[in-house]
Amino acid sequence: MRKFLLLLSVSIIGLGVGGGAAWGTSMLLGPPAPAEPSGEAAFVPAGKVLAPLVFADGRLSGYVSFNLELEVEADSAEMVQTRLPLLLNAINMRTYKTPMAAGPDGMLADLGVFRKVVMDAAEESLGKGVIRRAAITQATPV
Repeated sequence: MRKFLLLLSVSIIGLGVGGGAAWGTSMLLGPPAPAEPSGEAAFVPAGKVLAPLVFADGRLSGYVSFNLELEVEADSAEMVQTRLPLLLNAINMRTYKTPMAAGPDGMLADLGVFRKVVMDAAEESLGKGVIRRAAITQATPV
């Protein structure tokens, strides 16, 4: 019995010390808070984007039309507007191989996946940090 209590107390003390050390380390070395974007924001309309809905196994479920607006800094809005065809091409090249079909029949689009596709395509075609956010204002199955 005495061995069991000793083992139990050492385990509890070890968990306390380890947990305290982990908490202290995360407080000292944790990730910094994200910086607030500086400057005035502007929304650049990307218009309608037609994307295929693909199941995880690669089968086509259907198509969906998204209305998309891109939040950028006001001074880079014109540059984004002129490079919009490059962004739409990059989105198109990613959507057919990204599974976005959700729901029991596969006719619902996973908006989080599409937003990630748009952000990845924007980083590739416009540069890192140009697009702050992608706002999907409407999604309609076709």
